[in-house]
Amino acid sequence: MKRTPLLTIGLPVYNSERYLEQSLDSLLNQSFGEFRLIISDNASTDRTGEICQDYARRDQRIDYFRNSTNIGLSPNFNRVFELSDSPYFKWATADDYWAPSMLEKALAIMESDTQVALCYPKTILVDADGNNPRPYEDNLHLISDNPRERFTQLLEQIHLSHQHLGVSRASMIRRTRMLGKHVGSDINFLAELALYGKFYEIPERLFFRRFHKLSSSWARTDRKHQEKRYHSSITSRIVLNDWRQYFEFFRAVHGAPIGIKNRLALYRYLTRRMRWDRGFLIRELKTKADSYWREN
Repeated sequence: MKRTPLLTIGLPVYNSERYLEQSLDSLLNQSFGEFRLIISDNASTDRTGEICQDYARRDQRIDYFRNSTNIGLSPNFNRVFELSDSPYFKWATADDYWAPSMLEKALAIMESDTQVALCYPKTILVDADGNNPRPYEDNLHLISDNPRERFTQLLEQIHLSHQHLGVSRASMIRRTRMLGKHVGSDINFLAELALYGKFYEIPERLFFRRFHKLSSSWARTDRKHQEKRYHSSITSRIVLNDWRQYFEFFRAVHGAPIGIKNRLALYRYLTRRMRWDRGFLIRELKTKADSYWREN
Protein backbone atom coordinates (compact mmCIF):
# COMPACT_ATOMS: atom_id res chain seq x y z
CA MET A 1 0.00 0.00 0.00
CA LYS A 2 1.29 3.45 -0.94
CA ARG A 3 2.06 5.86 1.90
CA THR A 4 -0.18 8.93 1.89
CA PRO A 5 2.01 11.83 0.73
CA LEU A 6 2.00 15.28 2.31
CA LEU A 7 0.65 16.77 -0.93
CA THR A 8 -1.58 15.71 -3.80
CA ILE A 9 -1.67 17.57 -7.11
CA GLY A 10 -4.91 17.32 -9.09
CA LEU A 11 -4.75 17.91 -12.84
CA PRO A 12 -8.07 18.00 -14.74
CA VAL A 13 -7.44 17.79 -18.50
CA TYR A 14 -9.45 18.00 -21.71
CA ASN A 15 -7.98 18.08 -25.24
CA SER A 16 -4.76 19.50 -23.84
CA GLU A 17 -2.15 17.90 -26.10
CA ARG A 18 -0.45 21.16 -27.15
CA TYR A 19 0.74 22.30 -23.72
CA LEU A 20 0.31 19.24 -21.50
CA GLU A 21 3.90 18.01 -21.54
CA GLN A 22 5.33 21.35 -20.42
CA SER A 23 2.82 21.50 -17.58
CA LEU A 24 3.58 17.94 -16.47
CA ASP A 25 7.34 18.47 -16.67
CA SER A 26 7.11 21.62 -14.54
CA LEU A 27 5.22 19.66 -11.86
CA LEU A 28 7.29 16.49 -11.92
CA ASN A 29 10.58 18.42 -11.76
CA GLN A 30 9.70 20.38 -8.60
CA SER A 31 12.37 20.56 -5.89
CA PHE A 32 9.77 19.04 -3.55
CA GLY A 33 8.89 15.76 -5.20
CA GLU A 34 7.09 13.63 -2.61
CA PHE A 35 3.57 14.05 -3.94
CA ARG A 36 0.83 12.15 -5.75
CA LEU A 37 -0.35 13.49 -9.11
CA ILE A 38 -3.97 12.65 -10.00
CA ILE A 39 -5.01 13.26 -13.61
CA SER A 40 -8.69 13.21 -14.61
CA ASP A 41 -9.18 13.17 -18.37
CA ASN A 42 -12.57 14.66 -19.27
CA ALA A 43 -13.19 12.37 -22.29
CA SER A 44 -10.53 14.00 -24.49
CA THR A 45 -10.62 13.29 -28.21
CA ASP A 46 -7.02 14.25 -29.04
CA ARG A 47 -3.68 12.78 -27.83
CA THR A 48 -4.19 13.93 -24.24
CA GLY A 49 -4.93 10.43 -22.92
CA GLU A 50 -1.97 8.93 -24.74
CA ILE A 51 0.39 11.55 -23.32
CA CYS A 52 -0.93 11.10 -19.77
CA GLN A 53 -0.67 7.32 -19.90
CA ASP A 54 2.89 7.52 -21.21
CA TYR A 55 3.88 9.77 -18.30
CA ALA A 56 2.07 7.49 -15.82
CA ARG A 57 4.06 4.49 -17.08
CA ARG A 58 7.30 6.36 -16.48
CA ASP A 59 6.48 7.96 -13.11
CA GLN A 60 4.82 6.01 -10.31
CA ARG A 61 3.61 9.21 -8.64
CA ILE A 62 0.95 9.59 -11.36
CA ASP A 63 -2.54 8.08 -11.26
CA TYR A 64 -4.52 8.51 -14.48
CA PHE A 65 -8.33 8.41 -14.64
CA ARG A 66 -10.62 8.98 -17.60
CA ASN A 67 -14.27 10.07 -17.58
CA SER A 68 -16.53 8.22 -20.02
CA THR A 69 -18.23 11.53 -20.92
CA ASN A 70 -17.35 15.20 -20.55
CA ILE A 71 -18.72 16.09 -17.11
CA GLY A 72 -17.87 19.80 -17.35
CA LEU A 73 -14.97 21.91 -16.16
CA SER A 74 -15.91 22.41 -12.51
CA PRO A 75 -17.00 18.81 -11.77
CA ASN A 76 -13.72 17.58 -13.21
CA PHE A 77 -11.80 19.99 -10.95
CA ASN A 78 -13.81 18.71 -8.00
CA ARG A 79 -13.21 15.10 -9.01
CA VAL A 80 -9.43 15.29 -8.71
CA PHE A 81 -9.79 16.70 -5.20
CA GLU A 82 -12.32 14.03 -4.22
CA LEU A 83 -9.81 11.36 -5.29
CA SER A 84 -7.14 12.80 -2.98
CA ASP A 85 -6.45 12.13 0.71
CA SER A 86 -3.39 14.27 1.51
CA PRO A 87 -3.23 17.09 4.09
CA TYR A 88 -2.36 19.56 1.32
CA PHE A 89 -3.75 19.84 -2.17
CA LYS A 90 -2.83 21.73 -5.32
CA TRP A 91 -4.95 22.11 -8.43
CA ALA A 92 -2.97 22.36 -11.66
CA THR A 93 -3.94 23.14 -15.25
CA ALA A 94 -2.68 21.62 -18.45
CA ASP A 95 -1.70 24.88 -20.15
CA ASP A 96 0.07 26.69 -17.31
CA TYR A 97 3.42 25.91 -15.67
CA TRP A 98 5.40 26.56 -12.49
CA ALA A 99 8.96 27.35 -11.43
CA PRO A 100 10.78 24.39 -9.80
CA SER A 101 10.74 25.82 -6.25
CA MET A 102 7.03 26.65 -6.11
CA LEU A 103 5.84 23.62 -4.11
CA GLU A 104 8.74 23.71 -1.66
CA LYS A 105 8.22 27.38 -0.83
CA ALA A 106 4.44 27.12 -0.57
CA LEU A 107 4.55 24.09 1.71
CA ALA A 108 7.04 25.81 4.01
CA ILE A 109 4.51 28.60 4.55
CA MET A 110 1.61 26.19 5.04
CA GLU A 111 3.53 24.13 7.58
CA SER A 112 4.56 27.21 9.55
CA ASP A 113 1.04 28.67 10.03
CA THR A 114 -2.07 26.53 10.46
CA GLN A 115 -4.31 29.57 9.84
CA VAL A 116 -3.22 29.78 6.18
CA ALA A 117 -5.80 28.15 3.90
CA LEU A 118 -4.00 28.90 0.62
CA CYS A 119 -0.48 29.83 -0.41
CA TYR A 120 0.15 30.95 -3.97
CA PRO A 121 3.05 32.70 -5.77
CA LYS A 122 3.10 35.92 -7.76
CA THR A 123 2.26 35.52 -11.44
CA ILE A 124 3.72 36.04 -14.90
CA LEU A 125 1.33 36.07 -17.86
CA VAL A 126 2.59 34.55 -21.13
CA ASP A 127 1.08 34.17 -24.58
CA ALA A 128 0.14 30.96 -26.40
CA ASP A 129 3.79 30.23 -27.23
CA GLY A 130 5.09 31.07 -23.75
CA ASN A 131 6.48 34.42 -24.94
CA ASN A 132 5.88 38.09 -24.11
CA PRO A 133 6.02 37.66 -20.32
CA ARG A 134 4.13 40.26 -18.32
CA PRO A 135 4.12 40.54 -14.53
CA TYR A 136 0.65 40.42 -13.02
CA GLU A 137 -0.35 41.67 -9.58
CA ASP A 138 -2.96 39.59 -7.77
CA ASN A 139 -3.00 41.76 -4.62
CA LEU A 140 -4.63 38.97 -2.64
CA HIS A 141 -2.25 38.63 0.28
CA LEU A 142 -5.15 38.16 2.71
CA ILE A 143 -3.61 37.80 6.14
CA SER A 144 -6.17 39.63 8.28
CA ASP A 145 -7.47 37.67 11.26
CA ASN A 146 -10.98 38.90 10.41
CA PRO A 147 -12.76 36.65 7.85
CA ARG A 148 -15.08 39.51 6.85
CA GLU A 149 -12.09 41.61 5.79
CA ARG A 150 -10.59 38.73 3.80
CA PHE A 151 -13.89 38.06 2.02
CA THR A 152 -14.54 41.69 1.05
CA GLN A 153 -10.93 42.32 0.04
CA LEU A 154 -11.05 39.33 -2.29
CA LEU A 155 -14.25 40.48 -3.99
CA GLU A 156 -12.97 44.05 -4.29
CA GLN A 157 -9.59 43.15 -5.78
CA ILE A 158 -9.84 39.88 -7.69
CA HIS A 159 -9.69 40.05 -11.48
CA LEU A 160 -7.97 36.99 -12.89
CA SER A 161 -8.91 33.96 -10.84
CA HIS A 162 -6.02 31.51 -10.57
CA GLN A 163 -4.99 31.74 -6.93
CA HIS A 164 -6.58 28.33 -6.24
CA LEU A 165 -3.73 26.85 -8.32
CA GLY A 166 -1.48 27.42 -5.33
CA VAL A 167 -1.23 24.99 -2.41
CA SER A 168 -4.32 24.68 -0.19
CA ARG A 169 -5.12 23.05 3.14
CA ALA A 170 -7.36 20.10 2.25
CA SER A 171 -9.33 20.25 5.50
CA MET A 172 -10.41 23.82 4.68
CA ILE A 173 -11.33 22.97 1.08
CA ARG A 174 -13.66 20.29 2.46
CA ARG A 175 -15.57 22.92 4.43
CA THR A 176 -16.49 24.73 1.20
CA ARG A 177 -18.87 23.79 -1.60
CA MET A 178 -15.84 23.76 -3.94
CA LEU A 179 -16.51 24.69 -7.59
CA GLY A 180 -20.07 25.04 -8.85
CA LYS A 181 -21.30 24.58 -12.41
CA HIS A 182 -21.96 28.27 -13.04
CA VAL A 183 -19.55 30.69 -14.72
CA GLY A 184 -17.42 32.41 -12.08
CA SER A 185 -17.70 29.62 -9.52
CA ASP A 186 -13.93 29.79 -9.03
CA ILE A 187 -14.42 33.23 -7.46
CA ASN A 188 -17.19 31.82 -5.28
CA PHE A 189 -14.83 29.10 -4.12
CA LEU A 190 -12.01 31.50 -3.31
CA ALA A 191 -14.33 33.87 -1.44
CA GLU A 192 -15.73 30.99 0.61
CA LEU A 193 -12.25 29.62 1.33
CA ALA A 194 -11.20 33.08 2.56
CA LEU A 195 -13.89 32.78 5.26
CA TYR A 196 -12.03 29.79 6.71
CA GLY A 197 -8.41 30.85 6.47
CA LYS A 198 -5.78 33.30 5.30
CA PHE A 199 -4.27 33.62 1.81
CA TYR A 200 -0.48 34.01 1.67
CA GLU A 201 1.16 35.38 -1.48
CA ILE A 202 4.77 34.27 -2.04
CA PRO A 203 6.58 37.45 -3.23
CA GLU A 204 8.29 35.64 -6.11
CA ARG A 205 6.96 35.07 -9.64
CA LEU A 206 6.80 31.29 -9.70
CA PHE A 207 3.57 30.79 -11.68
CA PHE A 208 3.30 31.22 -15.46
CA ARG A 209 -0.27 31.62 -16.69
CA ARG A 210 -0.80 31.11 -20.39
CA PHE A 211 -3.40 33.04 -22.40
CA HIS A 212 -4.67 31.39 -25.57
CA LYS A 213 -7.98 31.20 -27.44
CA LEU A 214 -9.19 27.99 -25.77
CA SER A 215 -8.35 28.99 -22.20
CA SER A 216 -11.04 29.92 -19.70
CA SER A 217 -9.38 33.31 -19.20
CA TRP A 218 -9.64 34.22 -22.89
CA ALA A 219 -12.55 36.53 -23.86
CA ARG A 220 -13.73 36.98 -20.27
CA THR A 221 -16.62 39.21 -21.34
CA ASP A 222 -17.84 36.65 -23.91
CA ARG A 223 -20.47 34.68 -21.98
CA LYS A 224 -20.82 32.01 -24.67
CA HIS A 225 -17.09 31.31 -24.55
CA GLN A 226 -17.17 31.08 -20.77
CA GLU A 227 -20.23 28.79 -20.72
CA LYS A 228 -18.63 26.50 -23.29
CA ARG A 229 -15.73 25.99 -20.88
CA TYR A 230 -17.87 25.44 -17.79
CA HIS A 231 -20.68 23.22 -19.01
CA SER A 232 -20.63 19.54 -19.77
CA SER A 233 -21.78 17.62 -22.84
CA ILE A 234 -24.68 16.12 -20.88
CA THR A 235 -26.21 19.10 -19.08
CA SER A 236 -28.18 22.08 -20.26
CA ARG A 237 -26.76 25.59 -20.27
CA ILE A 238 -26.99 27.57 -17.05
CA VAL A 239 -28.26 31.01 -17.99
CA LEU A 240 -28.60 32.88 -14.68
CA ASN A 241 -24.90 32.79 -13.85
CA ASP A 242 -24.77 36.22 -12.15
CA TRP A 243 -27.76 35.45 -9.96
CA ARG A 244 -26.31 32.05 -9.12
CA GLN A 245 -23.00 33.62 -8.16
CA TYR A 246 -24.67 35.98 -5.69
CA PHE A 247 -26.80 33.15 -4.30
CA GLU A 248 -23.62 31.18 -3.60
CA PHE A 249 -21.95 34.18 -1.95
CA PHE A 250 -24.89 34.49 0.45
CA ARG A 251 -24.93 30.76 1.07
CA ALA A 252 -21.20 30.75 1.86
CA VAL A 253 -21.61 33.57 4.39
CA HIS A 254 -24.62 31.84 5.95
CA GLY A 255 -22.70 28.60 6.47
CA ALA A 256 -19.39 29.98 7.74
CA PRO A 257 -18.55 30.09 11.48
CA ILE A 258 -17.89 33.84 11.49
CA GLY A 259 -20.27 35.16 14.14
CA ILE A 260 -23.54 37.05 13.75
CA LYS A 261 -21.91 40.51 13.56
CA ASN A 262 -19.67 39.56 10.63
CA ARG A 263 -22.49 37.62 8.97
CA LEU A 264 -24.91 40.56 9.03
CA ALA A 265 -22.20 42.94 7.83
CA LEU A 266 -21.47 40.68 4.85
CA TYR A 267 -25.17 40.34 4.03
CA ARG A 268 -25.35 44.14 3.85
CA TYR A 269 -22.17 44.28 1.76
CA LEU A 270 -23.46 41.73 -0.76
CA THR A 271 -26.82 43.52 -0.99
CA ARG A 272 -25.00 46.76 -1.84
CA ARG A 273 -23.00 44.95 -4.51
CA MET A 274 -26.20 43.58 -6.02
CA ARG A 275 -27.53 47.12 -6.28
CA TRP A 276 -24.33 48.19 -8.04
CA ASP A 277 -24.66 45.22 -10.41
CA ARG A 278 -28.41 45.57 -10.93
CA GLY A 279 -27.96 46.37 -14.62
CA PHE A 280 -26.24 43.03 -15.24
CA LEU A 281 -28.76 41.17 -13.11
CA ILE A 282 -31.80 42.72 -14.80
CA ARG A 283 -30.30 42.11 -18.24
CA GLU A 284 -29.73 38.47 -17.36
CA LEU A 285 -33.38 38.06 -16.31
CA LYS A 286 -34.53 39.67 -19.56
CA THR A 287 -32.31 37.33 -21.60
CA LYS A 288 -33.76 34.36 -19.75
CA ALA A 289 -37.32 35.58 -20.33
CA ASP A 290 -36.68 36.17 -24.03
CA SER A 291 -35.24 32.68 -24.37
CA TYR A 292 -38.26 31.18 -22.62
CA TRP A 293 -40.77 32.91 -24.90
CA ARG A 294 -38.84 31.91 -28.03
CA GLU A 295 -38.86 28.27 -26.94
CA ASN A 296 -42.55 28.31 -25.99
